Amino acid sequence: MKGSTAYASIQKRGLHIGLLPEMAAAVNPSTPIALDHDLDVLPEAGRHLTVAQYADHVADLAARLWAADVRPDEHVVIYKTANADHWMLAAAVSRIGGIVVNLSPALDATTVGVLLERVGRPTLLTDGTKFDLLADLPLADLTRRVITSADDRPGTVSLGELAGAPRVKPVVRPIDEAAVITHTSGTTGIPKLVVHTPRTQGLRLLPQWRLLALLRKKETVAIHVPFVHSRMVAAMSLALLKEYPVLLMREKDPAVVAEHLLRHRPALIEALPNSLMDWEELAEDPRAPFGSVKVFSSTFDAIHPGTMSKLLKASDRRGALFFQIYGQSEVGPAVGRAYFRRFAHKANGRCVGWPMPLGAAKVRVASRDGKRPTEQNPGRIEVAWPALAKTYHGEQERYDSNRKGPWWGTGDVGYFTRFGCLHMLDREVDMIPGVKSSLEIEDVVLAALPELSELVVVQGPDSEAVPVICTHDDKPLDPDRWYAAVTGFPQLAEPVQIPEAELPRTATLKVQRLALADWLKDRLTNR
Repeated sequence: MKGSTAYASIQKRGLHIGLLPEMAAAVNPSTPIALDHDLDVLPEAGRHLTVAQYADHVADLAARLWAADVRPDEHVVIYKTANADHWMLAAAVSRIGGIVVNLSPALDATTVGVLLERVGRPTLLTDGTKFDLLADLPLADLTRRVITSADDRPGTVSLGELAGAPRVKPVVRPIDEAAVITHTSGTTGIPKLVVHTPRTQGLRLLPQWRLLALLRKKETVAIHVPFVHSRMVAAMSLALLKEYPVLLMREKDPAVVAEHLLRHRPALIEALPNSLMDWEELAEDPRAPFGSVKVFSSTFDAIHPGTMSKLLKASDRRGALFFQIYGQSEVGPAVGRAYFRRFAHKANGRCVGWPMPLGAAKVRVASRDGKRPTEQNPGRIEVAWPALAKTYHGEQERYDSNRKGPWWGTGDVGYFTRFGCLHMLDREVDMIPGVKSSLEIEDVVLAALPELSELVVVQGPDSEAVPVICTHDDKPLDPDRWYAAVTGFPQLAEPVQIPEAELPRTATLKVQRLALADWLKDRLTNR
């Protein structure tokens, strides 16, 4: 089977992650998959697999889950220590017709308890570490059963003890029914459970399928995104069907990352914006760990132009580019744009891109006050296409309130330039009176002050714009340099410096701005 044939089949029948490894093995069984860590569920498998071996492991784990009495249409919540085996276990659940519910290991026990209750007595697939974390939850009431993938605990079903279970035939879920459930980042509270179907997952591959055409050779693709995120489905699907060797990365430490990049020499890196910011220092490494990279890709959040420029200058590849895709879990990829080495440092970080080619999402900016949306009067960004998420599990009314016919409200505000580029200025809930765009201020000041590792502008107790700053190694910031950098933003209050470790973040490392604003108000009103 050719990759293009498999892709065409997915567009027609939907993307079933339980069948994907077997399909990819039919395209090329020898495509390599490398890991920077051991698989907790199968430590004996090692860190170097072929797609054929990967597919066999998925079939083996599916058989074990069936032996544990997991059946089609059953919700299986996967909440475990961060590991590449999460995606493998999700594929195994899908292979027997189960509905995968991916929960980030960064979620606390209270949040997990709320989500378990919302799903409605699912099977919980976890490990010993996370099971212990949930010790205060009434798991007997919240779940149907608890299965452990590693570090077994009394009262749970051990996948390890079910090794050798008879293989079972795949069960294919209906194309428009729930197949995979992920959750939002939770920047405003308890995350929402986003329902994806085989059809919506398959349609979302279209824009990235075209992006990967930029890689003429079968070069390595390095993936460093949360294994629980909806983006992981697309990243793995595209790389394997295109027959690209894959490097699945979990480690964040720049020194460790550098060693793996030098060993595998990837041509494409898909990573979180915050991870790429943390790796900026590698651009100065004389060994050139980014030297082989042709394409940097990030799809979670807008990234600062300075970061893009440093990474692109660290590549030795002709025509190296940074491709940014703006989207959400609910909509998939909406708009995108490429940045090149020569001009990345001059880029407007608020310009998130242009609508994708024919067949992809449609984007509009709706007025908030009856007037035409402009830079000074931004409107609500809305997206429409058949790949929108089906619903929020257990919160249909909340989903419906955000959807107007085919159009989904992203919660962001912005405008289109006369050249058709979408500028995203802020989340609507994060808008501050008198401030055009908090994100724009952050872009400009971060570019001017390389000693800053993070800058977040939030609303203070008197509706003022308060910059919360973090520096590399938490060193004190020179006040004179700060005031020189912010002369163009007289609306800013005095900066508040905190250790970066104290910034409240989501599972995808986004700063929880509302939580930070609440913390700031308590600090400023009680001092």
